[in-house]
Amino acid sequence: SRYGPKMPLAVDCTAELIRCKVLDSSGRLKSHELILSYGLALVRFVNLITERKQKMVSIPLRQLAREVDIPIWVVDLRHELTHGKLPRLALCRKGCDVVLEWLRKTYWSRQLGNNLCEESEDEEEEEEQEGVEANAELDNDAWE
Repeated sequence: SRYGPKMPLAVDCTAELIRCKVLDSSGRLKSHELILSYGLALVRFVNLITERKQKMVSIPLRQLAREVDIPIWVVDLRHELTHGKLPRLALCRKGCDVVLEWLRKTYWSRQLGNNLCEESEDEEEEEEQEGVEANAELDNDAWE
């Protein structure tokens, strides 16, 4: 709250995504409302995080996302939320989880001196491999 309008992007994005998860677990919102809530948070995340890397010449979001290690399927999800038919709630939830993990690794663990990671390196490598495999499946799946 001390930052006011200059809130770090990662903090703002994390707060919005956690807010979505809390609303989801409360059971007070309908599926459509949750999709819209998750959708707004995910669109803002992709737009805000990639915006810094945008130059005078327009660079495709997929390329910018690749440069900061955001899974391509998250960018595709953002595209569907912005321009297409709304995706399933399960996909929005998965997107939220993946983005929160990205924020944890990229921002929060650095802020806290990597003290958030208490897993052994072997467990982390196994989870990373599972994540890569799951992301590859999502990249290849057709949007339904």
